Amino acid sequence: MTRPLLDPAAVSPRVATAQARFHADVVAEVAQAVATHDVVVVGMKWNPHVPKARKALAEAGIDHHYLEYGSYVSMWKPRLAIKMWSGWPTFPQVFVKGQLVGGHSDVRKQLDDGSLRALLAAPRPV
Repeated sequence: MTRPLLDPAAVSPRVATAQARFHADVVAEVAQAVATHDVVVVGMKWNPHVPKARKALAEAGIDHHYLEYGSYVSMWKPRLAIKMWSGWPTFPQVFVKGQLVGGHSDVRKQLDDGSLRALLAAPRPV
């Protein structure tokens, strides 16, 4: 089941242009990392779930690429652009082989049930 999204036809051309430009450099950086690396963690300072997700991956022997964007008091707009792009409302955002798999608790569950390793072993979707 997917979350309902505003129909693009209901967005004015001016707003669509503003959406596309909103911290496009940050979105491009994240998208490039997700396309290049098998595992990417996008996070922020001070959020306790970010180091927990990274630690869980490290303890499982899974290397990851890390991108950090500010803290609770800085860079909230670039993080908002990432959230708009991914559709995921919180950090960390963990991507495996180009697929958003969730945050810390999701990674923990997928490590426990083996589905994260299975995704890593599968070919990257085209």
